[in-house]
Amino acid sequence: MDFSVVNEALASNSFDKISDICDALMLQVAAEGVPFRDDWPFAIHLLGHIYVDDVNSARFLWKSIPATIKESQPELVAAWKIGQKLWTRDYAGVYEAIRGFDWSHQTQVLVAAFSELHTKRMFELLQSAYSTISIQDAAQFLGMSEEDATNYVLRKGWTVDPTSRMLIVTKQAIVKEQKLDPGKLQRLTEYVFHLEH
Repeated sequence: MDFSVVNEALASNSFDKISDICDALMLQVAAEGVPFRDDWPFAIHLLGHIYVDDVNSARFLWKSIPATIKESQPELVAAWKIGQKLWTRDYAGVYEAIRGFDWSHQTQVLVAAFSELHTKRMFELLQSAYSTISIQDAAQFLGMSEEDATNYVLRKGWTVDPTSRMLIVTKQAIVKEQKLDPGKLQRLTEYVFHLEH
């Protein structure tokens, strides 16, 4: 199996395309009736789904991976720990899972990009959900020390009340555009169909 397209996506920082690329390769392998090899980039595939915030697909992929491969690939297990923390909404645990493993060079770039994106998502969540939040709680959500979290949110326009140690949230309009990709839906349908038959 030629994984050059996966490597190219990683090299060009096209992390949002990793899951689609790996899903397409997986469908190709399934259509050919070839068993998965030990060199399949399962950790990257799983992290690709996690990166695009598709925890359901990550969970489905994890369940479909043979136990022998899970046992032989500690990086895959470490990637799934991130997925588990997201699944249970243990946002502080996500950062612990990220920092709790010595990632390979190839995977490290994707994990670092996800960590940065996750911090951005958590900041947006805090901004939309709170008008004030303690420095300690914000630090947990952002996976930072209290000092780093305070500096991070101050740069984003929040203010701090030094007496109460509360952060005052500055609301900003967040526009998030959702696009339905019919190609992705078709590939998912074909994949599920193949697994069921």
